[in-house]
Amino acid sequence: MSAKSAICKEIFAPLDERMLGAVQVKRRTKKKIPFLATGGQGEYLTYICLSVTNKKPTQASITKVKQFEGSTSFVRRSQWMLEQLRQVNGIDPNRDSAEFDLLFENAFDQWVASTASEKCTFFQILHHTCQRYLTDRKPEFINCQSKIMAGNSILHSAADSVTSAVQKASQALNERGERLGRAEEKTEDMKNSAQQFAETAHKVSVVRGRESQLWIAEELKCQETSS
Repeated sequence: MSAKSAICKEIFAPLDERMLGAVQVKRRTKKKIPFLATGGQGEYLTYICLSVTNKKPTQASITKVKQFEGSTSFVRRSQWMLEQLRQVNGIDPNRDSAEFDLLFENAFDQWVASTASEKCTFFQILHHTCQRYLTDRKPEFINCQSKIMAGNSILHSAADSVTSAVQKASQALNERGERLGRAEEKTEDMKNSAQQFAETAHKVSVVRGRESQLWIAEELKCQETSS
């Protein structure tokens, strides 16, 4: 099991939360920590995780998770609601950089991701989550590469394409329905015309039948008179 899968299972699943993304980081400027929770100094791995609650209304949060050296478990350290995020700084918009800053209402951290691509993926997920779940005040994304925002544009374009396809299909069905309606009207008109023709033919047949009977009667009468 990967570290991110384990974090999701150990940290977020028990609280009925769903992890959307995570990035392994280390500080650009190390803080001096005289004593750790393990009972002494030691190395540790840090992950910045983005999660949402499964329960409605959905709440999104950013959590700092650590794994201390020699331990297989993960520990939840700090957590901020997504509404507390004020600024996301990509440091350099012109090149792939693993460095970034996160500014919250009451905290500021300077990080270096394990890779630039991992940072890019996390930023795309973070930006999309902010657009989706924050309605009022959204954080500012500065010094970010265009491809980070482009990833979200692709998502929106795909959604627009699906919507357009649905609209076209609906229009085609409506047009087909109109054509079927016109065909039904023509069929009904033809049916009425056929009925009228049949009735007229029947009347003509009756009239001609009567005329034939009268003519035959007149002929017979003339023959009797001649005799």
